[in-house]
Amino acid sequence: MKPDEIRKLDAYFKRVFQNPKLQVKARPRKDDSAEVYVGDEFLGIVFKDEDDGDYNFSMAILDIDLA
Repeated sequence: MKPDEIRKLDAYFKRVFQNPKLQVKARPRKDDSAEVYVGDEFLGIVFKDEDDGDYNFSMAILDIDLA
């Protein structure tokens, strides 16, 4: 993803989830997606659909995190 896309997504996540600690970061060796964090904790991946220009956020939740 381009740096301007990452900045826009970063602002979007902070605004929608009302959390200034959210961060969208470029992925090493990947240019089709970015990583989403709260502080140092990884939350998920944002992918860009090149066909329609939309973005998809994918977040896995582990059983041990729900205990």
